[in-house]
Amino acid sequence: AWPGVSKPTYVGGLGFGYKWNMGWMHDTLDFMGQDPIYRRWHHHELTFGLLYAFSENFVLPLSHDEVVHGKGTILSRMPGDDWQKFANLRAYYGFMWGHPGKKLLFMGQEFGQRDEWNAEQSLDWHVLEHSTHQGVQRLIRDLNNLYRERPALHTMDGDAGGFEWLEANDAENSTLAWIRHGDYQQILVICNLTPVLRENYRLGLPRPGRWIEKLNTDSNDYGGSGRGNLGAVVSEPIESHGQPHSALLTLPPLATLYFEPAD
Repeated sequence: AWPGVSKPTYVGGLGFGYKWNMGWMHDTLDFMGQDPIYRRWHHHELTFGLLYAFSENFVLPLSHDEVVHGKGTILSRMPGDDWQKFANLRAYYGFMWGHPGKKLLFMGQEFGQRDEWNAEQSLDWHVLEHSTHQGVQRLIRDLNNLYRERPALHTMDGDAGGFEWLEANDAENSTLAWIRHGDYQQILVICNLTPVLRENYRLGLPRPGRWIEKLNTDSNDYGGSGRGNLGAVVSEPIESHGQPHSALLTLPPLATLYFEPAD
């Protein structure tokens, strides 16, 4: 909780480049560990981090401490049957990559390791024989590629101007939506953290026209159900969420989606 860890020494800070955001880690893992039926009462564990997200240069850590000493793994903390565990994990990683802050996974979490970290043996590479684990690995690859290629996802991590809430308060549906801004780009991120398919979900958009669905954690490629928006949505001149335009979206169950304007 020490302030100014990543502030320059000439303004009284400690001068480090980054600071681990432990509050974000604890809050979001607690939320994701809840059965979806109870998540509505924990909704703002996901939004609280944005109140201080720009006070430091933060790293979002899912570190070695979270996969040892009986804590299980990130996958094993997810509720539900095996399909839901993987869907929750993919949605969580989508949420994480779209959230301001640099990303840190401990080894094995990039393919959904099932067993705790054990320094006496190798990672559980053999689980990559299964399509579910292959899907997580492909998702991390695609998230990394998108993150690298789209400045809106990384250039303004420490600047409040790089983030804009569209929907922060839909606790009843456990749905969140925001825009990342950067280098004249915009990326829309929307999460549906219930196992309910939501069709015709109207969401405000800052720009008119087609918005391309760039990534969907429910894609068949990742082991999901393959529900989505057929590649794009088209806005209408209907105000919503404080924006001049809006579109009707299909939100797959336990999924995070990324969109960007077609132009």
